[in-house]
Amino acid sequence: MSKRSANKPELAAAVTADDLPAMAAYRLDLDNRKLSPHTLLAYHRDLSMFAQLLIQQLHLDDATVLSLEHLQGLKRMQVRAMAAALHRRGQGGRSIARWLTAVRGYYAWLQRHGKLDDNPAVGVRAPKSPRKLPSTMAVDDVSALMDLPADEPLAIRDKAMLELFYSSGLRLAELAALHWTELDLHNALVTVTGKGNRQRLLPVGRLALQALSDWQQCQRQYAADPGAVFTSLKGVPLSHRAIQYRLRYWSTRLALPAPVHPHKLRHSFASHLLESSGALRSVQELLGHANISTTQIYTHLDYQHLAKVYDAAHPRAKSK
Repeated sequence: MSKRSANKPELAAAVTADDLPAMAAYRLDLDNRKLSPHTLLAYHRDLSMFAQLLIQQLHLDDATVLSLEHLQGLKRMQVRAMAAALHRRGQGGRSIARWLTAVRGYYAWLQRHGKLDDNPAVGVRAPKSPRKLPSTMAVDDVSALMDLPADEPLAIRDKAMLELFYSSGLRLAELAALHWTELDLHNALVTVTGKGNRQRLLPVGRLALQALSDWQQCQRQYAADPGAVFTSLKGVPLSHRAIQYRLRYWSTRLALPAPVHPHKLRHSFASHLLESSGALRSVQELLGHANISTTQIYTHLDYQHLAKVYDAAHPRAKSK
């Protein structure tokens, strides 16, 4: 066997998450938590990988029907070996961390329902990987994007989308699911439901309010009493893909230096706000991050910006 094949062992590809004990009931519980479709799909993929690795780790036949006894017998050192196998197969630290979260969550659910005594994934850590800094836009590029020619209905709608993205730092899923009942234009507030079904109340900027008001008046001409804020002219709520497409369309039409995607606007919102205020805790609340360490990545962007200013301006740092 070659070294390459030894490092990437074959897995029981036919085994899926649905072959794990009580998986149907667990998936129903996940559905009831109102997790995003992307999160549900990721958990299912991760648990399919776990089922495959479990058969391999316990030296079972591929046709073995997995049982609670197989899960009960798994040790922490074996879960660590699974994580190491994923790392050898090219999985990064963040992917393995998510896989461990899925496995821990599944075992925790089995424990709560009295089916298992131990959770062998507790205490197992993913390998560290370099944290990629988020991509942001220059303030001038944001201004150019927001100044798109809102001279027809779709452009009026898109301007409202872009202004709200950047004004309030919404996630794509939050903006796509937004209803008019969650927008308080009079008090300049929006209520969004984020990850983990957590709600937060966010301010809406003056220019975003005007763009939303313009779109609301325009939308009423095409859709009778629409519930969703961002719809097609027939009143159908926009999909995630449709919103992403419209952002790419405008970044190309306006000849911006790089394509724009929803998360780039969210990153820009956070980075620009932190640059101006330095209020890390406030930015954490606005973004809806459960852990401040997630927000701290924007301080690295700020330091990176300061380093560039220093290198360009300090007499002893300038290159000759």
